[in-house]
Amino acid sequence: MKLTHRQIELFRAVMVAGHVTRAAEALHTSQPTVSRELARLEQVLGFGLFERIKGRLHPTPRAMALLAEVEQSFVGLDRIADAALALRDFAQGRLHLACFPALAQALLPEVLARYAERWPQASVSLSALESPALERALTEQAFDLGLSERPEAPPGCERLPFLAAHEVCVLPPGHALAAKPVLEPQDFAHQPFISLAPSDPYRQQIDAVFTQAGVQRQLRLETPSAASVCALVQAGVGVGLVNPVTAQAWQQQGGLEIRPFSVPIAFEVGLVLPQWRAEHPLRADFLSALNALVCKVLQA
Repeated sequence: MKLTHRQIELFRAVMVAGHVTRAAEALHTSQPTVSRELARLEQVLGFGLFERIKGRLHPTPRAMALLAEVEQSFVGLDRIADAALALRDFAQGRLHLACFPALAQALLPEVLARYAERWPQASVSLSALESPALERALTEQAFDLGLSERPEAPPGCERLPFLAAHEVCVLPPGHALAAKPVLEPQDFAHQPFISLAPSDPYRQQIDAVFTQAGVQRQLRLETPSAASVCALVQAGVGVGLVNPVTAQAWQQQGGLEIRPFSVPIAFEVGLVLPQWRAEHPLRADFLSALNALVCKVLQA
């Protein structure tokens, strides 16, 4: 004879209920059926699971040890059942998204707000990662989709063009340079300038433009993110160059002037899709909301 799932189910029910009759009621079966299957289980195992004292069953130490093993299996089944229900209702069928910090601070919050309106029961896990940790996580198929500034697709992924724009100039409200429709490198001569960190690739491109133009800026501060550049510019500390997504997010707060820069410094974002991870059922809807807002950004 071999163990059956039914025997294990009945054993667990008795252990949880503490009584054969209550276990039978919970499983919608009869008390004699439960008693008979328990006896067969003991026969298969070769040892007793219960001591019968005054008509009641008392679990033996071996039964308690067996229950610990059984519970692990049932916890696994319960999790599978919960996950299946979540996928059916999209209540916890979480869409896992990874991007670089600039998009987590600007653009994606509005996308997520629109997505939540359309799918109020769905949920999204947003992870902001710097390169190369972002590309490594995407390679490991840890996310349903990603947004990366790297021009090449990470291994095991497909990269699709998503957003192509240029860095823009950001000025404090009422700044004299705001009178010009387009700013040139010479306009920044001796201006207090808020720079990105020296290791930032955009910082390196920006510095190269001003070096080539022979323009000396007043390099007042360095900061690690476009958002902090905008915050310092908004506070009147200086001027700067950042990506248009972050700039527009800060402009909407009413404290920033944006002007195009005459020298194009490309800001390109690719949509990264894992090739070996099963497609999330709501990924297409999320991408629709994302693309709609990007079109709005590019038209601004």
